[in-house]
Amino acid sequence: MSEKSPELEDDTGTYESGLPGFLGTIDVFISKVEAIMLAVGVILMAINTCVNVIARFVFGEGLFFSGEINRILIILITFAGIGYAARHGRHIRMSAVYDAIPTKGRKVLMIFIALFTSVVMFFLCYYSYGYVETLYGRGRILPALGFEIWWIYIWVPIGFAITGIQYLLTAIKNFTSKDVYLSTGVVDGYADTESEV
Repeated sequence: MSEKSPELEDDTGTYESGLPGFLGTIDVFISKVEAIMLAVGVILMAINTCVNVIARFVFGEGLFFSGEINRILIILITFAGIGYAARHGRHIRMSAVYDAIPTKGRKVLMIFIALFTSVVMFFLCYYSYGYVETLYGRGRILPALGFEIWWIYIWVPIGFAITGIQYLLTAIKNFTSKDVYLSTGVVDGYADTESEV
């Protein structure tokens, strides 16, 4: 990059909620829990995979439980990550029509999108809870680790619930502010990140 290139905004530091009072406290607390879950999950998956590869090459046989641990961690990272992505306004958006609408229309549309997405997330949370309940009733266990399989999927309804809460908070943020927000802390817009070659 050249010396004249604009600096990219780094949102990986301390998260500050754009919501006032108790809602802001909830938002910050959930963001810290998600960040810890994601960081620990990715680190544990990397360690597990590296140890398994080393064991396979050194001892000629990998760890028999490595695949199950990675499966658990992938589910954890995926469903903790959807709330994290919503909080930082990082979900994929199809915005051709949205960008053509004036600011007031975008605000109304963003409130509708956030509320609708929140309802969908809570709907998926309800049905995923039913799925976990079904797995609990069946009593299946993981063959290598030996604990009940429903423990793996407990993160699915939790992830959907956190994402639903995040979209609900985004709708509230758009109701209470004059700007259009993609999430409680991300204002709608595009950063100019072009640099000279």
